[in-house]
Amino acid sequence: MTRCEFTRENERITRFSVSGHSGYAEAGSDIVCAAISAAVELTITTVNDVCGGKAKLRVKEEDARITLTLPAQCEEEEAIQAALTGLLLYLCNLRDEYSDYIEVLEV
Repeated sequence: MTRCEFTRENERITRFSVSGHSGYAEAGSDIVCAAISAAVELTITTVNDVCGGKAKLRVKEEDARITLTLPAQCEEEEAIQAALTGLLLYLCNLRDEYSDYIEVLEV
């Protein structure tokens, strides 16, 4: 199962972490994993490359984990929060459809 955790401080999403393998199908054929990976990569690119968010990115291949942590303040805060909220909502929709393969938590 893939675990997606979003951390909020007040109303601001400050971090997200995605880890594990969905187990929906074999590697290379897993549509749930592909959907999650594509959405996460798009969000990271939007936050850092489009919005200039300067978020810290950490990848732990041995744990199949990717974590993005925002700095205390971002210049394009509204756009960055929109991108992160969009990812959260997308992953919740995916969870509703494939609940045995993905969990989404807000902490």
